Amino acid sequence: MGGSIAEALDQRQREGRPVRVGLIGAGQMGTDIIVQTGLMAGIEVVAAADAVPDNVFAACKVAGSTARAPEIADDAVAVARLIKRGRLATARSYREVCTADDVDVVIDATGNPNVGAQVALTTIGARKPIVMMNVEADVTIGAYLSAKAAEAGVVYTLGAGDEPSSTMELVNFLRGLGYPIVAAGKGKNNAFRIDATPDAYVDEAKRRNMNPRMLVEFVDGSKTMVEMVALANATGLVPDIPGMHGPSAAVDALHRVFCPRDEGGLLSRKGVVDFTVARGVAPGVFAVAEMRHPRLRERMNDLQLGEGPYYTFFRPYHLTSLEVPLSAAAAVLHGQSHMRPMHTPVAEVGARAKKALAPGEKLDAIGEYCYRGFALTRVDALAQNALPLGLAQGATVTRAIAAGDYLTYANCAPDERLSIVQVRRLQDDFIGMAAAA
Repeated sequence: MGGSIAEALDQRQREGRPVRVGLIGAGQMGTDIIVQTGLMAGIEVVAAADAVPDNVFAACKVAGSTARAPEIADDAVAVARLIKRGRLATARSYREVCTADDVDVVIDATGNPNVGAQVALTTIGARKPIVMMNVEADVTIGAYLSAKAAEAGVVYTLGAGDEPSSTMELVNFLRGLGYPIVAAGKGKNNAFRIDATPDAYVDEAKRRNMNPRMLVEFVDGSKTMVEMVALANATGLVPDIPGMHGPSAAVDALHRVFCPRDEGGLLSRKGVVDFTVARGVAPGVFAVAEMRHPRLRERMNDLQLGEGPYYTFFRPYHLTSLEVPLSAAAAVLHGQSHMRPMHTPVAEVGARAKKALAPGEKLDAIGEYCYRGFALTRVDALAQNALPLGLAQGATVTRAIAAGDYLTYANCAPDERLSIVQVRRLQDDFIGMAAAA
């Protein structure tokens, strides 16, 4: 089906054939998606899974009359039956939704890396497109999932509206015009406190209708590291230094800060991912491009965009989960991925200890008390023997780790029972075989 997404959705609406979405996870982001799809033509959430089904009912109450009425389904057959009856089929297990007939595309909105692995593999196995809002899973096993989706002839895509995919729009635009990317990234929209823990953020999380752990994942920088590594692995851009620079660079200074050192900037190389903590950039994303040709610089100067040769291109917003239905629609209607990892990752999210950790300790989740995410090039991650962030939860400390030290395969043992740990082994083998070939 040609034309724009809006045209294609309008046509689906007229034909009475909306894109049928299966949603996994009905927390903050899942609720947004149920509300948002209710406002759109030609697409609707027809099934949802959550370990706590009441979350789906609560989300539908927020959405009001635009959402289907939720009803509990015990298996995939019941899911399909309720969809045909015009209900929002509500299941406890993701499997019933991912494998049900009458679901065209699945959105993972769980935020749990291990569950994300299971959801993605089940969806791909059912030959349905998968929209991964679960960036933590993507940076850990995205190359493998994307390859498996391609083998199955379905789309693997990160969701529109998150910083990585919003930045990707700028990168694709500039690369399409032939302009080299010097740097691309985001504004960080929370105070940057690397030792943040959930107990200190309970009140703020409540005010913002967030889980304290999720809020801390933003505050301690883990989410920024995850997002920028996802961008790196989709574009080939890399962290310039471990953890990236993260300066306080305002919008009008981005092209002067994110440029080579010998030209007054911070960078030791061109082609990097990074972020700024300056006010006024978040919730926006940026890309700095190089335009050397005198005619281009003349035109850019006429357009009051500067003297060059480096120019900032800035998108002042990202709409997070509100844009995600567009990725579901693009996958079904156009077979399009808004963003997916390259075959071989160029970056990794490792982890550094927030506190001293003793042998025998079990590691908690991202955004809690034990560790924070830290962006590395793949070369640096391999040199450090870094434990990927997505494998940390549930891992056991095997050697004493000082605060600030890296979590590694030498001092931590991941939980081999977890799907994401098993899939990461497959990805490492898959990448190794490709490199050997």
